[in-house]
Amino acid sequence: MMRVLLTLFLFAGAFNCLNSQEALVAELSQKWQNAADYTLEVAKAMPSDRYDYRPTPEVMRFGEQLLHMTVNMNWLGNQYLNAKKHSLGDFEVITKKETIIKILEEGFHNAREAMENTTAEELDEVVEFFAGPMTKRQIIHLMHDHLTHHRGQLIIYLRLNGIHPPRYVGW
Repeated sequence: MMRVLLTLFLFAGAFNCLNSQEALVAELSQKWQNAADYTLEVAKAMPSDRYDYRPTPEVMRFGEQLLHMTVNMNWLGNQYLNAKKHSLGDFEVITKKETIIKILEEGFHNAREAMENTTAEELDEVVEFFAGPMTKRQIIHLMHDHLTHHRGQLIIYLRLNGIHPPRYVGW
């Protein structure tokens, strides 16, 4: 009888953990979409003629920051989460606002789709990363952190140009 109860208890715990992981995937996907929407609003707030703006010579231009964000999400998504390849391949030399926004939109879409297609079991899968082994869950968190880091820089760029940034919608 004790063995049966222990088995049921372990099964219930595993089932509950799996449900929690599935909920986490859904939450991360929604958080990613909110971050994407907010980042796109930030990108749209900067006038086209200011996409080459940079506060100091050693930092990336506004448009370069957006492309860098896309390159990172593509790399992490393709390498670790089975994301679709971006349709434009090498786009780091593009400077036109409308094109950069389209590139960014596709990058966000591909990354979100990859997150949504990551199963609860795959979240615990360990992958080799240059900074050391990480779970796919950690890779998703890294994607969010990187995006947030660079978006924060872009908000400063807006303010330095006298532009009030869009209202935050990251939750």
